[in-house]
Amino acid sequence: MDPLTISAASGLRARTETLDMLANNLANAATSGFKSDHEFYNLYVSPEVQASPFEGPGSPTTVPVIEKNWTDFSQGTLMRTDNKLDLALTGKGFFTARGPSGPLYTRNGSFRLSAKGELVTSEGYPLLTEDNKTIQSQSDNPLQVASDGEVLQDGQTLGKLRLVDFSSNTPVGKFGSTYFQMSDPQAKPVAASSAQVEQGKLESSNVSPAESAVRLVNVMRQFEMLQRAITLSSQMNRSATEEVAKVTS
Repeated sequence: MDPLTISAASGLRARTETLDMLANNLANAATSGFKSDHEFYNLYVSPEVQASPFEGPGSPTTVPVIEKNWTDFSQGTLMRTDNKLDLALTGKGFFTARGPSGPLYTRNGSFRLSAKGELVTSEGYPLLTEDNKTIQSQSDNPLQVASDGEVLQDGQTLGKLRLVDFSSNTPVGKFGSTYFQMSDPQAKPVAASSAQVEQGKLESSNVSPAESAVRLVNVMRQFEMLQRAITLSSQMNRSATEEVAKVTS
């Protein structure tokens, strides 16, 4: 393929990934605790070109790619629900739950009591305390949760929720829509010293539907322009081939 087609095709692929990401953001605009994703663009140069100095006229062909996605961890708006099992965090931090393959971290505080009386996430993962235990309800009376995460019932302490945070260089990836897990099993989170729990509230998604919709329209327009570029390149190549055939005939 010629450089124009290669660049346009690479641009189409990058825009397709962006469309998928924006669609996922919009689909979770009403999901409590969801954190929006963004893309980081870069230019790809083949390893062969990087390994040897480029010689000849012009410059080596580079193509646009999405090097990686990054997550916006900014806090969403807190909404009052008056449900005693709904918890929200202000400041930096995450609740810790026992996942199927290790600890999971979330800002989605839509919790419930399981059939066994354990405080669990909406997906059924038990919340963990600072001493790596679970919160076990002892009666039908409502739970009381202090700002530091201490859970009480009937005046008795059931445990203190483990609130954690991550350093800037800690590898963290998404697990589902509202959970995060550490990519490196050797890495450890730190205590969320500034986080405070608010009972009877939920943190909304930090996705801006209006901004995402505008970006979606812009990406669609870029997608159409790149499609036209590929069509134009194909027509130019066809015309060049026909002219060469006429000259040689």
